Amino acid sequence: MIAAPVQGADDVQQAVAALTVDSDTGLIITPDATTTGQRRLIIDAVAAHRIPAIYPYRFMSEEGGLASYGVDLTDLYRRAAGYVDRILRGENPSELPVQAPTKFEFVINLTTAKTLGLTIPASLMSLADELIE
Repeated sequence: MIAAPVQGADDVQQAVAALTVDSDTGLIITPDATTTGQRRLIIDAVAAHRIPAIYPYRFMSEEGGLASYGVDLTDLYRRAAGYVDRILRGENPSELPVQAPTKFEFVINLTTAKTLGLTIPASLMSLADELIE
């Protein structure tokens, strides 16, 4: 595994191009502000070089990424609303327990898989929360 920290568009292009040296490669996109903000560039660069990649958020698969696995953001926001309600009703925020995400989702974009020439095994598709066609 090789880490390739990126801070902007040039870094993204260089990191993706460096992956083309090895034909047996893939990419894991981590959840941060840079990768989220540069997602269109990342998705396009990865597609242009035909590199399979997995992303941290559903919307990245919806925008053309091969697959995503990560927290269900809608569930996080829904749960946060409960905390806001408790605080507005007078509870002390420092006394509220820290909550970890409890709902995760796995999405596969079959259109992207076909474009990359990948066959997704039925066993993997059966684990997906959503298949995008």
